[in-house]
Amino acid sequence: MTATEIRSGDQFLDPAVRAQRQLELLQATLNRAARAVRHHRERFAAAGAEPEKVESLADLALLPMTRREDFADHYPYELFAVPLRDILRIHTAPGTGVTPTVSGYTRNDLSTWREILSRALSAAGVNAADILQIYLDPGLANWGRDYKDGAEDLGASVIPMTALSLAKQLMVLADYRTTVLVTCPTLAAKLASTLEALEDFKAAGIALKTLVLTGEPVSARLRQSLESRLSATVWVHYGLSEVPGPAVAFECEAHEGLHVSEDHFYPEIVDPATGMPVEPGRAGELVLTTLTLRAFPLIRFRTGDRARFIDGPCPCGRTLRRIAWLPERADDARLVRGVKVSEGQVLAHARKVLSFNPSGYRLRPGGPGDAFGLELSLSVDDAMFSDEIKMLENQVRRLETALNQELGIPVKVRLIERMAPAAGSNWINGDSSDAH
Repeated sequence: MTATEIRSGDQFLDPAVRAQRQLELLQATLNRAARAVRHHRERFAAAGAEPEKVESLADLALLPMTRREDFADHYPYELFAVPLRDILRIHTAPGTGVTPTVSGYTRNDLSTWREILSRALSAAGVNAADILQIYLDPGLANWGRDYKDGAEDLGASVIPMTALSLAKQLMVLADYRTTVLVTCPTLAAKLASTLEALEDFKAAGIALKTLVLTGEPVSARLRQSLESRLSATVWVHYGLSEVPGPAVAFECEAHEGLHVSEDHFYPEIVDPATGMPVEPGRAGELVLTTLTLRAFPLIRFRTGDRARFIDGPCPCGRTLRRIAWLPERADDARLVRGVKVSEGQVLAHARKVLSFNPSGYRLRPGGPGDAFGLELSLSVDDAMFSDEIKMLENQVRRLETALNQELGIPVKVRLIERMAPAAGSNWINGDSSDAH
């Protein structure tokens, strides 16, 4: 069975029928990964859990997990399961280490992603009568392409992701009569705040009716705020900023959790400490295994995102399992405007660019009133401030440029004096998740 044989109507399959299809696809994926990818083959052998031992979906828990570090360890192509001549598109994402994350797609994989995106957008009511605008940071450029393809598959008119200032994004939103906006929650809040500050530009004058939010969890408070301020209905999509892309899970018209695209991904919720599946309804780390992607199979990939399964039937009639996407994380990364950022990643680039070791640091995600997506504060001693300020300023600008390019989000670097060391994480919570 191939991905092209599984159509959108499978959203409403009997769960028993779907489980059998998932098992068939899972066994085929595991065999292909073991045959074509040495990393997977060696991991299976070391764990004594060869693919042929997976005789049920529950047996998947016997296999080792894939970590985000594996992408860096096997950079760039060692996790590909097909020859490069069969790769039609190569995606590069910032990742959470020094090297970028690379993923490949065959022609059939790209067709699968168009189907996944068009299905998720269709669930939000997007159709051929809509004008859809994509407003994301460069760190999510791959998602911009995927949303463009999915929307065009529905016949919608698409304004692709373009590097425009916020003022020009607003001009496009108004003048082009955009009805659907795809963006992340932080940028949506920033857009709403900017609109409210313009005396001659009222939200009531725009044609927007659908707001697709991706990249970050959305609190009930922020959803209510954005819907009121922008006069649009919010729909949430869950995806992975590294691989393989957006809309792995999506909201339906019931807005009671996110449906996982189970015909293409098998989801698990595990205890982050033990890696064992949690009891039904309990929160844990979301782990995903691809079922239909051929070029870049993911076997039990630890997403770092926290979620829980929502039991019971959905009012929409879809039988795809639902998850509640939780704001906490199971790893040391943070979602900043949809891009995963880790302290280690930022510090590695700081050490690479700077010629001094700061005595302390703080990281803060920007809020809707900030021009930056991430603020890095570095502590330096009094002597450096008084004697070498010009040199330090030049190094700060270089570091800002390097981090902007690496992460694909705007970064501001500040120098401060005598920062008291903090216990535990040096992340300071931003106010973007619940901003008004």
